[in-house]
Amino acid sequence: MKILIAADMEGITGVIHWDQVNPNHPEYIRFRKLMTDDVNAAIRGAFAGGATSVVVTDGHNNGRNILIEELDVRATLNSGSPSYLSMVHGVDEDVDGVMFVGYHGRMGAINAILDHTWSDERVSGLWINDRAFGEAGLNGAVCGHFDVPIIMASGDQTLCAEVREFFGEEIETAQVKKALSRMSAECLPPAVTSKLIEGAAQHAVNKLKNKKVTKPFKVSKPIKMTLEFEQSDMADRAALMPYAKRTMDRRVEYTADDMVIIYLAFRTLLALAR
Repeated sequence: MKILIAADMEGITGVIHWDQVNPNHPEYIRFRKLMTDDVNAAIRGAFAGGATSVVVTDGHNNGRNILIEELDVRATLNSGSPSYLSMVHGVDEDVDGVMFVGYHGRMGAINAILDHTWSDERVSGLWINDRAFGEAGLNGAVCGHFDVPIIMASGDQTLCAEVREFFGEEIETAQVKKALSRMSAECLPPAVTSKLIEGAAQHAVNKLKNKKVTKPFKVSKPIKMTLEFEQSDMADRAALMPYAKRTMDRRVEYTADDMVIIYLAFRTLLALAR
């Protein structure tokens, strides 16, 4: 049984401020270690639950955050950027289940630590088929394209509620902090969160083995993506992409019949908007 662990950083144990996830800030060194620890807890749980293979994808910033020298030796690591499927690179028909470790709430969510959707500086909102999406929903839809379910997630209480809304109540969650605002939270210490993450991962793989997990998350076709930018000049540049359409204010639309194409279009529109 092959498991993909897709890791981000804002939802990691103890993180409550941008300084802690910024590679240019001294605080980052501490928190990349905590990120590695959270991922290792998920790896231990996955193998304890019956996984035979675990791949980790480092999905934060430039994909160079996890300390490979401290990574559980039973796992392999997808690192660096760009990669074809970015935050969920490595997902395909051979993967049995995906775990989201260190994820965060979508842009604008109430009481969500460092809420954003991909880019805090460029994205005001993302909708797919007129439903508000964050990174969890977006990446989960890409996994669903390959018929792979999201079986576990860790982060704050808002992220945990978001993944249950998108993927179903059967998903295992590990709440590592309670967000009080965008940049404050009641945080559990690593010794506690490690056990929570490991336990959730083990239960998730056990449920996967017994076919008691949520179904892969699918979006209906045609798939209409609406991306709202922070500034109008960003929308001006993004709308230069062939088949993209400026609709209103700072919004750009793109439609396709394939979720991977939508994912690549989303990233291309953001690249043009820089």
